[in-house]
Amino acid sequence: MSAAMSKDDAHKLIEQLPANATWEDLMHEIYIRESIEKGMADSQAGNVTNVGDIRKKYGLPE
Repeated sequence: MSAAMSKDDAHKLIEQLPANATWEDLMHEIYIRESIEKGMADSQAGNVTNVGDIRKKYGLPE
């Protein structure tokens, strides 16, 4: 997907939401989709952080 969501993509996303969905529900879905796409682009560009480094940084078990 490009930087801007196409009208068709927005319609498809709306159709997947329940009938009682709110504007906030739609915006949440758009935010999630954009976050995933950004993460995928970062990953493909080699901009990744090792999980072990994150666990150490925040004191999480390995």
